[in-house]
This record gives sequence, structure tokens and C-alpha cells, in this order.
Amino acid sequence: MTEGKPVVAVDIGTSKVVTIIAKVDEESVNVMGVSEVRAGGIKKGQIVDIEEAVLSINSSIEGSERMAGLSASHIIASVGGSHIESQNSRGVVAVSQPQGEISPADITRVIEAARAISLPSSREIIHVLPRTYTVDGQEGIKDPVGMTGVRLEVETHIVTAGSTSLRNMEKAFSEVGVDVDAIVFGGYASSLSALTDTERELGVVLVDLGAGTTEISIYVEGSVAYSSVLPIGARHITNDLAIGLRISLESAEKVKLHLSRPKKSIVTEDSLLGKEQRSDDLDLSNLGLAEQLTKVSQKTLVDGIIRPRLNEIFTMVGLEIKKSGYGGQTPSGLVVTGGGGRTVGVVDCAKRMLAMPVRIGTPQNMKGIIDEIQDSAYSTVVGLAMYGGGIETLSSLPFGVKMPQIANVNLSGVPKKIIDLIKSFIP
Repeated sequence: MTEGKPVVAVDIGTSKVVTIIAKVDEESVNVMGVSEVRAGGIKKGQIVDIEEAVLSINSSIEGSERMAGLSASHIIASVGGSHIESQNSRGVVAVSQPQGEISPADITRVIEAARAISLPSSREIIHVLPRTYTVDGQEGIKDPVGMTGVRLEVETHIVTAGSTSLRNMEKAFSEVGVDVDAIVFGGYASSLSALTDTERELGVVLVDLGAGTTEISIYVEGSVAYSSVLPIGARHITNDLAIGLRISLESAEKVKLHLSRPKKSIVTEDSLLGKEQRSDDLDLSNLGLAEQLTKVSQKTLVDGIIRPRLNEIFTMVGLEIKKSGYGGQTPSGLVVTGGGGRTVGVVDCAKRMLAMPVRIGTPQNMKGIIDEIQDSAYSTVVGLAMYGGGIETLSSLPFGVKMPQIANVNLSGVPKKIIDLIKSFIP
């Protein structure tokens, strides 16, 4: 995959909409434009007000276009929310070549076979991710193209989403005036940018702690085995702070971020004289809070308000890991990413509640304008760009024919089928 045309990735979160424009190659994501705006009309990862959401998405895309000096027509978007579900499915086909050599067409057929699961009409498949292939009973094959066999099987991980949420997203993007090339589950996108190959291979749990939702992606033996979303996030911590300190949500968010920043040791005249300041008091006077709150006990905030809520979130994560059935197969432990990864004490809390190694995951392999996005809050949007760099645009047919856009009809799989049909006639 050479560095080709720019990829436009839009991460739609509960608290922010982030757009990056980047050129993606095998080694890195070269970021050319970034823009982050406060999200409007989005609750718990789902669009609840299309007009407000369109304004947020529009200003975010425009901001990144200005910075990159390019205009966006095709985008890769993230989807989240508690309507996301996953299941694993098997597909089996006979190898078509008489010599028994497995071709890419066989791979496509076996994945299509695995895709044939019964779904209610209110759900749609957004990912069919191959986990491992089996050729004539030989298991654990990652890429069987070119191998010889008679029977080809695949284990896939299928992620499904609620149709209404997808329709609302498509409507919002069509009002913005861009084509959606792919909709990617946010937790999977984050895992592409925040996890190392070793972690994926050994088995790891990725927890993307957003404002309104917590997305979980569990990797076993190098591929995704379980995906889910919890309807709870870092916004709940802000709410607790607002109630506990009797301040507004805006002020509570400022206090939370102030707590998360690494503390500089302040050398004062008193400390030089050996009189230690009471380190428990937190000075908030420079935050300029509307409520004129200036001093507050750090212990009260961290141990009394933030920690109980983090404990609750990680207890729910623990239950989800148990439910997945992959609990003992993740020796790499837990990688926490997303904006909630900045919360004070999040690593200690996760270690204590889940008894496994924990680290904060930030997006890797980036270059270009990256000062703003070297942070766990941007794992999803960088992962979306990586995902976008790896797919060919399906919206154009060979010979430069464009697909007609028909309202309410999802044509994303059609061009591929037509291409496969054309290929089948070519000797």
C-alpha cells in the first residue's frame, strides 16, 4: 500500500467530533489536517438531533479541510453506542480450482458464507473480520491464499449495529455533502492505532473510555474475538463532581482535567524553610470557575467522588470480559484509551479491580501535524485513518464508472459483486 490519496476520518463521539485528513502508508499516518469541535445532537454515541449533529460534523470537517488545504468528498466514520453487538461465525466452502489451489475468490466466498447469519431486520452487519482459516482440518492459518486444499473454513468475528443509528448517521453525512466509504466500530478503530502487534498476538482487552460510552474490544491470538459497548463513560465522573461540589458541568469538567494534569512540584519559601504546605488542598483559583470555588480537598475529590465511579466502570468491564468467555486468554492485560484515559487514578483503579496489567494506550506511528493528537482521546480517529488506508474505495466501478446514489438503498456491497462477476468471465 503506497502513500496514496488522502483519507478523511471522522470520529463522532458523545463530547467531541474530530476530523483528521491524513495520507496513510504501511509505516505511518501522515496527518495533514486536524479539527476538533464540541459535539451537538449526540448522546451516548448516537445521533439524537440530526440538525445539531450536521452543524458539528460540518464545522469539524471544514476546519480540517482548511488546515490541510484539501476538500473532503469521501470519509470514513466511526459508530458507537450500546446498540453495537458482536458474535462469532464459521463459514465453509469447497475450493473452486480443480488443482486445489486457494485463490482470493475462495477467500471472498468463504467470508460471504460466514456472513450468512440470521439477523433481525432492525440490525445490520458492519464488520466481518476473519480470525483464522482452516484448510482440510489444518487450523490456525492466517492467510491461506496459494495453499492447496479441498475444504476451506473460516472463523469470523461479526459486528452488527442498529439500522436506525446507521440510517441517522448516513442522513447526517448526506446533509453535510460527503460520501461515507466505511462505517467502523469505534472500539475496533482504537485498537488499530493504540495496540502493539505483540499485545494483539498474546491477547489483550482494549477499553475505549469515551464521554458517554465505554467500548470494549478483546483480542485473542492476533484477532478480534469480542466487541461490545457499555452505556457508561467519563461524563458520569464529571456529573458526580458537579453534584458533589455543587458546581456546573462546565466547571466540573475543568476541575477533572486540572486533576489529571501532571503536577509540578512548586518550590515555595515555606517549603524551603521546611514548612510543608498541606498537599491535600487543591488550588483552583487559576481555573476561573464561575462559582468562585478556590480550594478543595484533593483526597475528597479523588477518593470520595472519582474513584467510586471508576470502580463501577471497571467492575462492569470485568463482567463484560467474563461474559465474553475470553477472561484467561488475555495475558497482555488491559489497554485503556479514549478521553477517559486521562482521568486521574484510572490505571491504579483498573489494576485493582481487574487484577491484570494496565497501561494507557495512545495512537502510534504518526507524523505530520501531530502535536494536538498525541493523546489517548484521539486513538479512534487515527485508527479510522489507518482503516481507511487499507480499503479500496468501493464507490467507483472499473473503467471509471461511478455508482449511482439511490436514496435509502445501501449499495456498498454491490460494486464488489459486479467486479467479481466481471472477473469470473475473464479467463
